[in-house]
Amino acid sequence: MEETIRNIKKELRANMNGIASTQMRRGGMPHHVVWGIELPRLRNIASEFSKDRALGQRLWNENVRESQLLGILLTPADEFLPEVADIWVNEASTPEAVSLLAMELIAPQLWATEISFRWIAGQNPLAALCGWLTICRLLRQGAQLMPRSEAELRDHALALTQNSPLYLRKAAMQTIETIDDDRLTKSKQI
Repeated sequence: MEETIRNIKKELRANMNGIASTQMRRGGMPHHVVWGIELPRLRNIASEFSKDRALGQRLWNENVRESQLLGILLTPADEFLPEVADIWVNEASTPEAVSLLAMELIAPQLWATEISFRWIAGQNPLAALCGWLTICRLLRQGAQLMPRSEAELRDHALALTQNSPLYLRKAAMQTIETIDDDRLTKSKQI
């Protein structure tokens, strides 16, 4: 694994975007190191390596933006546990990380809905963002909500205030719009 980590770090250095890195740091990116590598390029780097749970965990544990994102991309979804999801979502420090976490590792899980509703109801805004994005993704993939679950989501969306982070309000609105669009589409079917 050490050789794989060295090879990943070589790839990160080779793909560094100095301008983006500087802008991200100035914008308040909370990581110790930021290479400024955009997500499509990170996906290409990830495709050069085999997915491995231990490798993903090692990368996630580094205080490097790109390592954490690669940790998500290189963790096999079928080995990702809800306990680890709770830890990672609470350790995440950016909307970018929880967005990728929602799409890559949470949405494919059978337990995705349950954990997402818990995060939405919780006090951690980034965890709530992950929950909203996961539910929205599942709805767009054809998942159906029970009336009680839909009402709960609408209540949580209405409870968000102007003091709530903008990214959280947008994700909630996007999810509610997805529910409403789905309902409208079904009512137009013959």
